[in-house]
Amino acid sequence: MPLRVYLVDDEPLAVERLERLLGEEPSVVIVGRSTDPAVALEFLSREAVDALFLDIQMPGMTGFDLLARLRDQPAVIFTTAFDEYALKAFQVNSIDYLLKPIDPEQLRRALRKLERLQGGAGPDWMRRPELRTMLEDLAASLRSSASGYPKRLASRVGDRIQVVDLAEITHFVAQEKLTYAVVNGRHHSVDYTIADLERKLDPKRFVRIHRSILLNLDWVEQVSSRFGGQMAVCLKDAARTQLRVARDRVRMLKERLEL
Repeated sequence: MPLRVYLVDDEPLAVERLERLLGEEPSVVIVGRSTDPAVALEFLSREAVDALFLDIQMPGMTGFDLLARLRDQPAVIFTTAFDEYALKAFQVNSIDYLLKPIDPEQLRRALRKLERLQGGAGPDWMRRPELRTMLEDLAASLRSSASGYPKRLASRVGDRIQVVDLAEITHFVAQEKLTYAVVNGRHHSVDYTIADLERKLDPKRFVRIHRSILLNLDWVEQVSSRFGGQMAVCLKDAARTQLRVARDRVRMLKERLEL
């Protein structure tokens, strides 16, 4: 029998990518998907699934929050772009975790593990009475962590995943339907839109100055005003990169830089 799976991720592009990859697997049937964890909770509370592909860091309700509210625990494969969350995922003994952007071979590895478990009673951890308390503690730790925001981001380079420190990223830029993290002039592809990143990253450090640019304020060296009220920022990278600020973002940036 095929595996019945449900997908939960607040980023539409991540859900679409995972759905596309799973669509190539004949042993899998996707019974539902949602970018809203509350909608997923309502579905999973009334419908049984063989496995849940679940993001961890989502606004309003984390993946750990969602699991803590379920009466019956499904097999879980966590999906996350941030490796510190993957470590937390292992604390609940999930079937597996996939670091985004998801690699097809790693996905197949996780599916093989699921297939071996199919039809059984499930791992012992799924029936432990202390599991709910553990999930609640993990959810609380995410909410009350010092920053609440990630420190690293994953980028795929061919068949390898490279982890980039956010402190080293001068800015993110969207070009030709792709998004890149820029580190010392080098572009690293990331599986997010600028809007996704704006929502997920620390707003005290990362500010959107253009529809296609998210700026790391720590890298701003100089701000210059141009004729007609235009503004540009000069970064303190080796190339002294210049970035144009959209007119409707000038006032906001001045406030953030206390100019």
